[in-house]
Amino acid sequence: MKNITAIMKRELYGYFTTPVAYVFIVVFLFLTGVFTFYLGSFYERGQADLDPFFRFHPWLYLFLIPAIAMRLWSEERKSGTIELLMTLPISIGEAVTGKFLAAWCFTGIALGLTFPIWITVNYLGSPDNTVIMASYLGSFLMAGGFLAIGSCISAVTRSQVIAFVISVVICFLFVLSGFPLVLDFFQGWAPHVLVDAIASFSFLTHFDSIKKGVIDLRDVIYFTTLIAFWLYANVVVIDSRKAS
Repeated sequence: MKNITAIMKRELYGYFTTPVAYVFIVVFLFLTGVFTFYLGSFYERGQADLDPFFRFHPWLYLFLIPAIAMRLWSEERKSGTIELLMTLPISIGEAVTGKFLAAWCFTGIALGLTFPIWITVNYLGSPDNTVIMASYLGSFLMAGGFLAIGSCISAVTRSQVIAFVISVVICFLFVLSGFPLVLDFFQGWAPHVLVDAIASFSFLTHFDSIKKGVIDLRDVIYFTTLIAFWLYANVVVIDSRKAS
């Protein structure tokens, strides 16, 4: 745990020593504002909730999270610093976990800076803050899922652009599997069990469930298992690259 914490602090500090962190935060806050108040018709709806805010999070994360994750390992491989990192008295698992937690923490900071929207909806009405808190938790867990996938793909290639594109495609498939259009297509001919299995892999299915204010253990297990699986795959990729 000491090694993981040291790596996490090092990586998190590295984010804020470059303009990348500030650009990401500004873009994220700007887009959440646009999607909430304009595309989401926040005022026109006349309801005191943050559904327009959280509704667009899967689509925001689809592009913004891979942009963070693409440099986690691709930059290390391109610059050759990954060899130096592997000579340190730490395990590959600790390095992968530390770098992931730093990126996840940074994403959490960006998400936390959206609190003025929460204050706004409380000023304008009396929302169910329990539902809002659950939605924030679901959004944070979903961001972790996107990051775990992006981190693993980043370890596969030296090119950040390739890592970004492949991560977006894979994440899009996870989002798309719960899209009503896809599920309706399978419901026309596929067994109900298969339709449920396809929906169970989707970020949308589990995030929408948490967004209703019901924190089902199955949804939490889904995201934690997804993160653990892709981090394990990340370790395997780094280990294979190290062996070769």
